[in-house]
Amino acid sequence: MKAICEREKLLHAFQIVASVAPSRSPKPILQNIKLEATPEKTVLMGTDLEVGIRVEASGFEVESPGSVVLPRDRFGKILSESSDEKLSLDSDGGKVMVRGSRSEFQLPCENPDEFPNVAAFEEEKYHEIATRFFREVVRRTVFATDIESSRYALGGVLLELSESGLTAVATDGRRLARQEGPAKAVGGHSNDANATIVPTRAMQLLDRALADGDENLRLAARENDVLIHGGRVTLYSRLVEGRFPKWRDVFPRRDGMVKIEMTVGPFHAAVRQAAIVTSDDRRGVDFTFGGGKVALAGHGAERGEAQVDLPIAYDGEEIGITLDPKYLGDFLRVLDPEQNFVIELRNAESAAICSTEDGYAYVIMPLARE
Repeated sequence: MKAICEREKLLHAFQIVASVAPSRSPKPILQNIKLEATPEKTVLMGTDLEVGIRVEASGFEVESPGSVVLPRDRFGKILSESSDEKLSLDSDGGKVMVRGSRSEFQLPCENPDEFPNVAAFEEEKYHEIATRFFREVVRRTVFATDIESSRYALGGVLLELSESGLTAVATDGRRLARQEGPAKAVGGHSNDANATIVPTRAMQLLDRALADGDENLRLAARENDVLIHGGRVTLYSRLVEGRFPKWRDVFPRRDGMVKIEMTVGPFHAAVRQAAIVTSDDRRGVDFTFGGGKVALAGHGAERGEAQVDLPIAYDGEEIGITLDPKYLGDFLRVLDPEQNFVIELRNAESAAICSTEDGYAYVIMPLARE
């Protein structure tokens, strides 16, 4: 293989793929990145056998097609430390020469034929989803997963696909995030018979790898794994095994709840201020809604007291509830500060529901009031 590449473009693609490669593995070849170069396209591949990714790198002039396995750490440092606009790569399969205008590196390489295959997207049945929307789904759900859970399959995001829609759900047992939106089934694709729980790490990787400018992505859910293709990126991931909670059964009934409209930015600022005096031992903040304001009270045994008042458009009967400011902040952080949302409350013992007009709902369990 022999090619000339634009260093910055290769670095961007390489860093995405390198995040999949394990730092240690019983199979040392997995600690590398495979590069396949043809006159038509150049593809970088990385995998730990649970998650695999293919990224098409632009800015290549391929003189002689072929494959090379690149050592992740050393080759990555060459790309990041070099100041050259272009680098030449020349490999005979056993080693690779990397040349810049004033530098030259020779690195030993493993056999490209021994690198595990990372599947390309060749599915005929899939769902088509707007990339910008899917990235928003990721950001609005992954923070509520629990990768340490052993009882349920909570270490990922549940994807439910219908003929014209997507519902994504994540929970750690103390809060639940749900995002709904449009998705189009192609070729009769459906996952009704299977629970498609995509690992948290795979979802986060997709958010980094995809770009909002990529118009649509294709998602094919299979029995044990999922393939997702968007723009120049194809991701393969095994699904999280186990049983996801019947989230609809635990989603609070909304009848009889008081609805209060809030603006994200001012409320988030008030929550952050009240949380200053909280600690791991006493992390709750008391929220009291009524009289045209919400009063936030934070308490810390050795950290002091905090009282923050925020005017709101609610003059009804006073309602008090104690919530974890971190959990509430996670919800507010993924929204635009200018955006409005509705918080629904029943009493101090019932879960609070925060929701937006674009299909996002977030349930937070209350803490015991002290």
